[in-house]
Amino acid sequence: MSQYLLLGFIALGGAFGACSRYLISELCVMLFGRGFPYGTLTVNVLGSLIMGLLMSALNQGMIEAAPWRPIIGLGFLGALTTFSTFSMDNVVLMQQGEFFKAGLNILLNVIVSIAACYVGYQIMMKS
Repeated sequence: MSQYLLLGFIALGGAFGACSRYLISELCVMLFGRGFPYGTLTVNVLGSLIMGLLMSALNQGMIEAAPWRPIIGLGFLGALTTFSTFSMDNVVLMQQGEFFKAGLNILLNVIVSIAACYVGYQIMMKS
């Protein structure tokens, strides 16, 4: 696969991932308000689940690495989930004196996202 085609696949996936991130975050604000970074948590857990599904499907040979790994794994999931937003959410919570919420956010994002990745992987392993 040429580098230009690879970059095109990553860009395509990234565009969909970025738009999905925005829409999911806005939906979370509408549903739950701005008191907790639910949008970041949601995209991190959902992205981890999708990563588990993708990696299992690749490992089992259910799908080919090209073009799906660049489109989904690098582009879509790279734009959908972001550690920088997660970090900023926690800095803001701590600046507001919301240390419990910051700690809870860190624990939920890390533990639930890893669990979601494992669940996604296991789902595909049973297929």
